Amino acid sequence: MLPGDATGQTCRMALDPIRRCGLALLRGLALAGLGVATAVSFVVHLAFLVVGFGLGLLVLPPLAIRAGRPVTNLARRLAGTWSGVPVEVPYQPRPAPPAPDAEGHYPRDNRLYRRPWVPAALNWFDWLLGDPATYRDLAWLALNPVVGTLLGGAPAALVGVGLWYAASRAGTDWWALPAGLAAVAAGLALAPGLVLLHGRWTRLLLRPPRPEPGRLRVWYARLLVTLLRLLCLLGLSLLALPLAALGALGLLLGYGLGIVAVLPPLIENVRHLAELRRRLAGRWSGVEVPSPYLPRPELPPRRPDGRYRVGAHLYRTERWAGYHLRLRWLTRDGATWRDLVWLLLDPVVGGLMLAVPLAALGYGLFGLAVPRFWMLLGVTPEGDAAAWYAAVAGSGAAAIPVGLALAAFGVFAAPRVLRGNGRWVRLLLAPTARARLALRVRRLTETRADATAAQAAELRRIERDLHDGAQARLIAMGINLGHVEYLLDRDPAAARALLAETREASAKALAELRDLVRGIHPPVLAERGLADAIRALALDLPVRTEVGIELPGRAEPPIESAVYFAVSELLTNVVKHAQAERAAVELRYVDGRLRVVVRDDGRGGVDPARGSGVRGIERRLGTFDGVVEVSSPPGGPTVVTLEVPCALSSPRTSTS
Repeated sequence: MLPGDATGQTCRMALDPIRRCGLALLRGLALAGLGVATAVSFVVHLAFLVVGFGLGLLVLPPLAIRAGRPVTNLARRLAGTWSGVPVEVPYQPRPAPPAPDAEGHYPRDNRLYRRPWVPAALNWFDWLLGDPATYRDLAWLALNPVVGTLLGGAPAALVGVGLWYAASRAGTDWWALPAGLAAVAAGLALAPGLVLLHGRWTRLLLRPPRPEPGRLRVWYARLLVTLLRLLCLLGLSLLALPLAALGALGLLLGYGLGIVAVLPPLIENVRHLAELRRRLAGRWSGVEVPSPYLPRPELPPRRPDGRYRVGAHLYRTERWAGYHLRLRWLTRDGATWRDLVWLLLDPVVGGLMLAVPLAALGYGLFGLAVPRFWMLLGVTPEGDAAAWYAAVAGSGAAAIPVGLALAAFGVFAAPRVLRGNGRWVRLLLAPTARARLALRVRRLTETRADATAAQAAELRRIERDLHDGAQARLIAMGINLGHVEYLLDRDPAAARALLAETREASAKALAELRDLVRGIHPPVLAERGLADAIRALALDLPVRTEVGIELPGRAEPPIESAVYFAVSELLTNVVKHAQAERAAVELRYVDGRLRVVVRDDGRGGVDPARGSGVRGIERRLGTFDGVVEVSSPPGGPTVVTLEVPCALSSPRTSTS
C-alpha cells in the first residue's frame, strides 16, 4: 500500500464518525420536522373526530384516519432505515368487496342492501375504527410532537445554541468559544443515540400489538379510550346547544302561536339524542339508564258512526286521528319535558364537567412543552407567549411541577368524570318512580296476557295430544278387548292375536303419555334440576352439543321450567333450520341473574321479527322479567342469550 493511500484511509477513518454524527444530526432535524407535521395531523384528526362524532357526520373520522396513515407509515420506514429499528405495519387487511347473495342483495348485519356501496362503506368504517392500530396511531400522533420533536431536535438545538453562543460572546468572554464548541460536540455526539432512541420510541407505539400486553400498556389504552369517550361526550353536549335553541323556538311556535305541527318532529329528534346518551351512559360510564318513554298507543277502533275518537275529539280520517294520537303521546309523556330540561342544562353542567379533565391534561402538557421548546431553541419569547403559562405557575421555574400536577389531575379525574357524567344523565333522563311504576304495571299487564295466552295454548295442545293419541288408542284397546271376549271360546288363536295387538297398543299409549308428561314437566327436571335436564336434552340431539354449566344452586321450579323449554326450543331450531355441525350451551348464575347462552355454527340469519320462535321465548321468559338477545348475522354464527333474574336455593356442587 502506498503511503498516500494509507494516509487517505486514515483520514477517512478519522472523519467517518464525524460524518455519521453529522448525518444523524440532519436526520434528527428531519424527525423534528416530522414531529411538527404530526402535531398538525393530530389537530386535524381531533377536529374531524369531534365534529364527526359530535354532529353525527360519521364519514369524517374514517377519512381523517385513512389520510393520517401515510404519516405513521413514513415514521415506520424512517425508524427502519435511519434508526435500524424495523417496525412492521400492524393494520388489519382491507375488507373484501361485498358479494351478493342468490337474490342479488348484499347482506350485512341482518340487513339486505340493493347496492354494494352501502355495505362497502360500512365495512370500510368498521375496518378503520375497529382496528386497534388506529388508536395506537392516534396516541403516537398526540405524543410525537413533544417526544419526537425533543428526541430529533435536541442535537440540532445544542449545535445551534453552541454556534450562536461562540459567535456572539467570543469577543467579550474568553470561555464562550470553548463552551460553544463543547455544546456543538455534545450535539454531534448525542445525535446517533437520540436518532436510535427515536426509532425505539416509534416502535413502542406503532408496532403490532403483543398477544398479552403489559399492565402499563393496558392502563395507557384504557386512559386513551376514556379520553376519547370524554371527547365524544363533550361533542354531544355541544350538539345540545343548537338543539336547545331549536327546542325553545319550537315551543314558542307550538304553544305560543299554535303551530303544533313543529312539535312531534322536534320532540322525536330530541329523543334520539337522549336515547343515545342513555346507551352511552350504560356502555361507557357503567350507569344503566332505562328508557322512560311510554309505549306508543294504538289507534282506537272506528266508532259505529265511522269516526275515530282521540280524547275528546272525533276525526273522520285515520290520518288526522293518528296525528292527534301521536301528538298526545309525545306531549303528555313526562319524560319528554325532562328531556327538554336536560337539553337546556347539559351544555352547561355536562359540558363543563367533561371539559375539566380534558382541559387540565391538555393545559398541563401544552404548558410543559411550550416553555421547554423555546428554551431548546435558545429564544426568549416576549409578551403573552412568555407570560400565559407563568401566570398560572407563578414563575417559569414552577412551570414543570404545575404542568405535571395539572396533567396528573386530568388523568386521575378522567374516569371519575366519565362515571359522574353517567350519573348526571341518569339524574334527568332516567324514569321517575311514578314512571317506573306505570311501566311496571303495563309490563305486568302484557306479561299476564301473554302468560294467559300461553297457558291456554298449552292446554289446547295437551287436549289435542290426548284426543289424537292416547285417548284414541285406549278406545281401540277397549274395542279389541270386547272382540277378545267374543272370540275367546270360538277362536282362541284370533283372540290371542288381538291380545298381542292390544298389548302393543297399550305400550304405545304409555309411551305417548310419557312424552306428554315430559312435554308438560320433564321428570328429570323435577328430580335432578335444570343442569342435568339440559345435559339430558343435549344427549338426545343429532348435532354435537357441548354443555358448560356452573350453578351454585337451583332456581324456583317455574323459572327452571321456562328456561328448560326455552333452551329446548332453541336447540330444536338448531337441528331443524340452522344446518349446524356444532352447538354449545352455557349456563351461569351471574349478579343475581340466570344467564344462558346458546351458540351454533349454522347459517345464521335469525330474525325475531320474521317468526323464528324467539318471540314465543320472549313471551315465556317475560313473565319472569327475562330478556332475550339475538346475534345472528347472515352466514352465522348464531348466539342467543337468555337472562332471567332469580334467586338460587339448595346450594350444591355442579360440574361442567
